[in-house]
Amino acid sequence: MASEKAAKRFSHKRIERNVTLLGALALITVTIGGIVEIAPLFWIDNTVEKVDGMRPYTPLELAGRNIYMREGCYTCHSQMIRPFRDEVERYGHYSLAAESMYDHPFQWGSKRTGPDLARVGGRYSDEWHRAHLIDPRAVVPESIMPPYAFLAERDLKTGDMRGDLTALSRLGVPYSKASIAAANDDVKAQADPDAGGAAELQKRYPKAQVRDFDGDPARITEMDALVAYLQMLGTLVDVDKAAPQEQAAAPAPTAEKAP
Repeated sequence: MASEKAAKRFSHKRIERNVTLLGALALITVTIGGIVEIAPLFWIDNTVEKVDGMRPYTPLELAGRNIYMREGCYTCHSQMIRPFRDEVERYGHYSLAAESMYDHPFQWGSKRTGPDLARVGGRYSDEWHRAHLIDPRAVVPESIMPPYAFLAERDLKTGDMRGDLTALSRLGVPYSKASIAAANDDVKAQADPDAGGAAELQKRYPKAQVRDFDGDPARITEMDALVAYLQMLGTLVDVDKAAPQEQAAAPAPTAEKAP
């Protein structure tokens, strides 16, 4: 028995003292672990389970998202509600992976100065969003957010939105050829109900909200696009009927322990 233990100690000691042998064995171990983790990905179509209701952004929502990123909103606002009781009670149902499947890049965030926006859609009126963006302290006195009144003064200049949709489709976002071809017309159709094309837009993008978002029906502004994007967040998926696989994978909300 004693000789067995001594042999094991000698064997381990030999490995630890031989840098070349230790490095080779470590490489083999890491390689095996990597293969076990990576290989299954080649046999599945998607790592994220789809849920009913999830769709790509409309061209107007996408333009609003571009403005959201341009202005650095993601540095203060996250879009990921964690499965903790305090977050669920404050912001709503915890975020599902499928809700970010068409985000390039995703907006989960690592820091919150302002509240999480994952389910802000429909929580406030368009008027509230406009007032908040023009003068944040007019509706939230303690806010430290800078004003974005200029958004209501700038006409929306998206360029050719067909290019945006084409680029995203190459990354796997399921924009159809018809959606790409109609991208520029869909921007007008969603922000201006009198422009026509709203019915076709809503066929391509279920639950798309069609209306004047900035309070000025005579023009389409950057405010229209940003408010359209904010009003869509968290409204597409019925979380109570989400895919069973995703619900089972996510832990039940629990109280978060203080650090």
